[in-house]
Amino acid sequence: MDIHVVTIFPEMFEPVLDLGIVGRARRSGLAEIHLHALRDYAHDRRKTVDDSPFGGGPGMVMRPEPLFEALETIAPDNETPVIVMTPQGKPYTQRDAERYAGFGTLVIICGRYEGIDERARVTLATEEISLGDYVLTGGEIPAMAVIDSTVRLLPGALGHGEEAIADDSHTSGILQYPQYTRPATYRGVSVPEVLLSGDHAAISRWRRREALSRTLQRRPDLLEQVTLTIADQATLDELKADR
Repeated sequence: MDIHVVTIFPEMFEPVLDLGIVGRARRSGLAEIHLHALRDYAHDRRKTVDDSPFGGGPGMVMRPEPLFEALETIAPDNETPVIVMTPQGKPYTQRDAERYAGFGTLVIICGRYEGIDERARVTLATEEISLGDYVLTGGEIPAMAVIDSTVRLLPGALGHGEEAIADDSHTSGILQYPQYTRPATYRGVSVPEVLLSGDHAAISRWRRREALSRTLQRRPDLLEQVTLTIADQATLDELKADR
């Protein structure tokens, strides 16, 4: 997979994307991440990529010319998905990450300042994505999150741990159950006995109940979007009755 990032701060990315699963995926050739400095596409001596907004107002707006020229160089076929990171975009979800992992090529534009010129947004962006209802100083950190969540889903990226993806929070539509490791007792708190029993059917039932309980407590909105089995619904009814 080829991921192209258009940013005024390419130096922010390498320290993050060279580590862990993403770094390993890059070194093994599963993912290539190309960082494009937007200022390389500006033509004045100062490499200007922003200007004051027409009509007045605070802040600066990213100029259209460098963005258009960057995209015409990176993805001249006009068929490559282009994501603009902006607080005005739709909330990013695990389903988006799964969809992006199926693309051969992806372009991410990191917005800054008051955003990008509307002509660039309308013409270049195929999607606008936000990490949540808050504002950051730029789209670089959100772009890193999109890259991380997408690359880890590429076949081979997790190695022998790929079966764990199915149990990830949000992958199945609900939050993940609690996890424990050694020691079995620490500071007076013991691991639930069922996890030490070796009874895989009982462990599976416990994990499902705990996942439903955690989702009910923390993100009940997710339960309205997921398909539940009859057993799941019975479990939820019990959990609600005990609250």
